[in-house]
Amino acid sequence: MKLRALAALLACVLGWALPAAAQQKAPEEKLPEFDKKFLSNRGNIEAGRVVWEGQCRHCHGAAAYPGKAPKLNPGQLDPEFIFHRVTYGFGKMPAWKDVFSLKERMNVVAYIKSSDFSP
Repeated sequence: MKLRALAALLACVLGWALPAAAQQKAPEEKLPEFDKKFLSNRGNIEAGRVVWEGQCRHCHGAAAYPGKAPKLNPGQLDPEFIFHRVTYGFGKMPAWKDVFSLKERMNVVAYIKSSDFSP
């Protein structure tokens, strides 16, 4: 499992496509609920910022632009949509389910949806 996580990290950082075996779909987990209390919690937002700064900004840029990945427009994205993309990836973006915990991925959503994230 650690080798797969390393492959996903390298794919993101270097823009490589993962081999089909590494892209195998894992069973989907139940989508968590993103209520206003969770999304506005300062601890969740800050923890999400730490994950973003450590990993996501490599491709998405400091404030989601400019980067290798498309500019994010978080105001138009539902939290569940963001969580699904972070968890399972999309296009060239790798899935982060096996790299980050459920709580870490949820916190990334809280950060992206917060006013702290908006450029």
